[in-house]
Amino acid sequence: MDDFEKIIRDTYNDICNGKNIGNVADYIPELSCVDPDQLGVHIHTIEGNSYGYGDYQTKFSVQSIAKVLSLSLAYQIEGDAIWKRVGVEPSGNPYNSLVQLEDDEGIPRNPLINAGAIVVCDILVSRLEDPKADFLDFIQDCCGARNIGYNNKVADSEKSVGYRNVALCNYIKSFGNIENEPDEVLDFYFTMCSLEMTCEELTSVFMFLVSSKYRSQQNNKILNETKANRINAIMQVCGFYDESGEFSFKVGLPGKSGVGGGIIAVHPEKYTIAVWSPRLNKKGNSYRGMKFLEQFTSATDSSIF
Repeated sequence: MDDFEKIIRDTYNDICNGKNIGNVADYIPELSCVDPDQLGVHIHTIEGNSYGYGDYQTKFSVQSIAKVLSLSLAYQIEGDAIWKRVGVEPSGNPYNSLVQLEDDEGIPRNPLINAGAIVVCDILVSRLEDPKADFLDFIQDCCGARNIGYNNKVADSEKSVGYRNVALCNYIKSFGNIENEPDEVLDFYFTMCSLEMTCEELTSVFMFLVSSKYRSQQNNKILNETKANRINAIMQVCGFYDESGEFSFKVGLPGKSGVGGGIIAVHPEKYTIAVWSPRLNKKGNSYRGMKFLEQFTSATDSSIF
């Protein structure tokens, strides 16, 4: 057993024995059915080592974690032209806020808040022949797994209550920053967020952001090094809604959370690590996931700073 495996095991046991506070994302009806006490963790290292504990092979709704993957695909297709339509600055506001769009004339502050992810989805709807299938192909190409898919019940559940996202999309459309019909863009957005993966699958998928050896030169959908570095930079400053500074301060890794309770974190040239625990703190991030990663990077001295 190497140091990473022992530290993950010990940290997992410590977190399991500690508090589990917060609430599941019950404003999405289907997510309210999830067992709130599940906890899974998995790490995938650049050397090819892989360790997991707890519910690391249980599929869950990755929600906003999927925004990093849609951004990566859009960035590869669109290149730097994408930054004319979405910024790269932290928003300092909740992930579903409309506040800044008027001042910024329909240009979302970054691609990891809802408004920015909706613009990214619009780009993919314009550029891909079959956005849902092609996005799934991209994810499967990243990890070599073919059993990753969407949860249609979760997608329909989000559509039933997604009034704020409908408002965001239509408001951005009024500024001319949505090319397609809002219904088509939102259908892809809600479906994308319903993507289901395990912690183990997440760490495998995100390895293309760790090292060039995981980025196929034959597959032009996988990012080159410069683009991968920029995606990591965006995760570092924007990946945790208006708690991104706190995560950077305490954990010190690029990462992204989702309201399904998942967190993926990336240490360039070393590893990816995923944690899933459905109870969320007041900022919408996994309570135990945040604590686990803070303890893990402290114990391994693996903050990038």
